[in-house]
Amino acid sequence: MSDIDPCDLPADRQRGSNFGWSLGMVLRRWHEYVEEALKGLPHGSRGYHILAVVVHEDVPTQAALASRLVIDRSVLTYVIDDLENAGLIERQLDPRDRRARRIVATERGRQALADAEKRVAHAEDHVLAGLSEEQRATFRDSANRAAEAIHAAAPGTDPCAAVTSVIGPTEQVPG
Repeated sequence: MSDIDPCDLPADRQRGSNFGWSLGMVLRRWHEYVEEALKGLPHGSRGYHILAVVVHEDVPTQAALASRLVIDRSVLTYVIDDLENAGLIERQLDPRDRRARRIVATERGRQALADAEKRVAHAEDHVLAGLSEEQRATFRDSANRAAEAIHAAAPGTDPCAAVTSVIGPTEQVPG
């Protein structure tokens, strides 16, 4: 392991010299801007991701939702409680398995998500302001493909641990 700090390298060697540093910078800025954009939504970006999966994907049960988002079931329960108390989602009995609960967005939840998606898109445009529109689209597509491949290969990979390692536990907005 080298003791060289990539920030101390000449500008022509810094570019692309530390992929992890680059991802960390993007993630840190994304987190700052998106948490600000999602103020008022229970649990900020975590609540947003849950609501987005509930609205846009066919995740049959609360357990499947926990698995899809790699969120501990006990943590998911209290986030869902808060989203439900805000009138954004509701738990419904699964007609195929009465022991299971389906998480369904309410009309208010669908509208809240649509509004939040606009604010998140605006925040992401600020984060990626150094890129052209075409580069932004390519970056988003590439990041999504890489994340899906990682998730498929290692479905237990916890994205929250990555955020914590970059942002730090004291800097994160609760939720």
